[in-house]
Amino acid sequence: MTVIDWGYILAAFPDLMRGLGMTLMVSLLAILFSLLLGLAGCALRVSGIRPLSYAMRGYVEFIRGTPYLVQIFFVFYGLPSLGFTLSIFWSGVLALTIWASAFHIESFRAGLASVGREMHDASASLGLRRLPHALLVVAPIALRSALPSTLNTVVGTIKNSAYLQAIGLVELTFVAVDRIAQDFRSTEMFLSICVIYLVVILGVSALGHRLERRLNRPYGSR
Repeated sequence: MTVIDWGYILAAFPDLMRGLGMTLMVSLLAILFSLLLGLAGCALRVSGIRPLSYAMRGYVEFIRGTPYLVQIFFVFYGLPSLGFTLSIFWSGVLALTIWASAFHIESFRAGLASVGREMHDASASLGLRRLPHALLVVAPIALRSALPSTLNTVVGTIKNSAYLQAIGLVELTFVAVDRIAQDFRSTEMFLSICVIYLVVILGVSALGHRLERRLNRPYGSR
């Protein structure tokens, strides 16, 4: 029977924390960039300009329809042959950003679609121009509707950062696998990173749900 060596886990904890730091850094940058790219892509998707709208639709379908690991390998190994060479870190950020932005585009588009025609008519009757209408009416409703799926994508971005160990990024999973290769303590290492990932994801989810409750507060009595 396998006995868990808690002392080994404690000894490996500093290395795991350094790996976690890299995981959080690459994930946070990818979340930020993917949200910005998702907003821009959504604007193009709903712009009514057919070539741009079709291009965004094709981008979303391509990213969502291909394995994420293949996308990582394309960014890290394929882009240099096209003249675009990135470090391991920025290759990881770019790969995560590309993946997450495709899901954000659809989340934001669905959020905009949730704004009913009656809201546009009400704004027009109040004399609101396009910009105030977009900021004061459309954006709050769309954000509230898109938040759950956006939160899912943010969580997925953090979890998918584990794939970046395949290109040599020294993040949490890479550290665990490297320790296993040296010490053959797979149970301790995989148990440790499962717990660490779970704590991080639960923390992010709690913050997301708190924001969701805050946005839903004006509608609580309805």
